[in-house]
Amino acid sequence: MYYFINMFKKIPEIKLQSWAFMLGLIAASLLISRILERDEKFNTKKLTYGSLCVALAFILSYIRLYKMPQGGSVTLGSMLPIMFYAFIFGPMEGILAGMVYGILQFIQDPYIVHWFQVLIDYPFAFGALGLAGYFKNNFPIGVTVGVLGRFIFNFLSGVFFFADYAPEGMSPVLYSIIYNGSFLSVELIIALIIVMIPQFKQAILRVKSEAL
Repeated sequence: MYYFINMFKKIPEIKLQSWAFMLGLIAASLLISRILERDEKFNTKKLTYGSLCVALAFILSYIRLYKMPQGGSVTLGSMLPIMFYAFIFGPMEGILAGMVYGILQFIQDPYIVHWFQVLIDYPFAFGALGLAGYFKNNFPIGVTVGVLGRFIFNFLSGVFFFADYAPEGMSPVLYSIIYNGSFLSVELIIALIIVMIPQFKQAILRVKSEAL
């Protein structure tokens, strides 16, 4: 029971500017939805759904099962809303939503070694989750590809910017594989378990049908 409660203890630590960013994103999407003409209704749906998915992903990222020392954590399927969005609206939209999500993660909990490392670890890595949208007919494969895309960027960041953290005598390449694979593999397993639940699969198809 204590462990279950402990999973949610990080939510109150979300910064005020992060809440403001999320609420502003949602409010802006709803306002634009009201302003735009009817023939752009599909685009306003993209904007509204995207804002809600980014906000949901961010909140889920603070339901942590485990946090890694140099960034990264095991969460309760926090990457799924971005991949879900890509599944509905397409990979390019998913990549954009993922990049916004990455920027939000940076605002909340920045880990800075180099300006290019920031790009790789935040907008690029989370944007890669949108690759799931290329597999609209097979969401489990899409989820796998999306998480793999994030792993590649985190791996590159580990090799080039976190090599000093590797134990003495260990290759930075091996260290980065082990470090990033240790939490992203668990994240992938959790995500695949969730998407394989029949009720979840039905909900995805229902929301997709309504959205389109």
